Amino acid sequence: MNKDQYKIYHETKTHTPDDFPYNTYLCSIPLDFNSVNLHWHNEVEIIVIKKGCGIVNVNLVSYSVEAGNIIFVFPGQLHSISQNEDNIMEYENILFKSGLLKSSGYDLCNDKFVSSLLSGNLNIYPVINDCFEYYNPVVSQINEIDRLCDFRPYAYQLSVKSHLFQIFYILISSCGLNEVKPISKKSLDKVKSILTYIADNFQSNITIEEIAGHCFYSKSYFMKFFKETMGMSFIQYLNDYRLEVAAKLLTTTSDDIIDISVNTGFENLSYFNRCFKKKYGTTPGRYRNINS
Repeated sequence: MNKDQYKIYHETKTHTPDDFPYNTYLCSIPLDFNSVNLHWHNEVEIIVIKKGCGIVNVNLVSYSVEAGNIIFVFPGQLHSISQNEDNIMEYENILFKSGLLKSSGYDLCNDKFVSSLLSGNLNIYPVINDCFEYYNPVVSQINEIDRLCDFRPYAYQLSVKSHLFQIFYILISSCGLNEVKPISKKSLDKVKSILTYIADNFQSNITIEEIAGHCFYSKSYFMKFFKETMGMSFIQYLNDYRLEVAAKLLTTTSDDIIDISVNTGFENLSYFNRCFKKKYGTTPGRYRNINS
């Protein structure tokens, strides 16, 4: 198995074209995929919930979201999207590189305002809805961008950039109205290091002592830190990660289930089957038959 194909943490794939780094995707959970696992990337991401409801996690804080909500994810922020019970959620994913809005050389707008927003230094609440005074102006800008990208009139890129600047102006001029306690950069970097280690070593028998040593933490402090920041134990997260990879292997390969169990770090097949059924509500074999 090429485990790099199944890594879930730091996305390095290109989401946008080089000449105009802006793109939009329409997605559905669980129709397109069961969830979008915790990860980060260098693009700005705007998630617009179109139908239904779900769970979005931004920098290790979970938010229940529903149709009409808009979620802002800035470069380097950890985030994930998951199903809320049995509900289906349809959403628009807007991705663009921050460089799209930056001029070469000294740029007052970028250096004084935009960079502060993108670096997480401003007090911006990640999820907005119609209870926010600036919600309708933001929705109006996004709708106009979508219209431009649908019809692509000549020089539409200029207008798209102007609307993105307008969205940033609305957010920046409104910052300070909402309070959200961000995770510290030190803790965020530590979590990213842990996730990268898991992605690189999930096939092996990772012990608490081993991962704690990787973080230069004592075993007890590591367990406390992970539980407080991730909301679950390290073993729970590790098994959940392995099961996500196993689910992908079941639907994208013809490998025997026992081999998939071993290749995802479960040396005991019966334990793998129990964990898989607890997470997905069915056996690995039936899951493969349903989703292939």
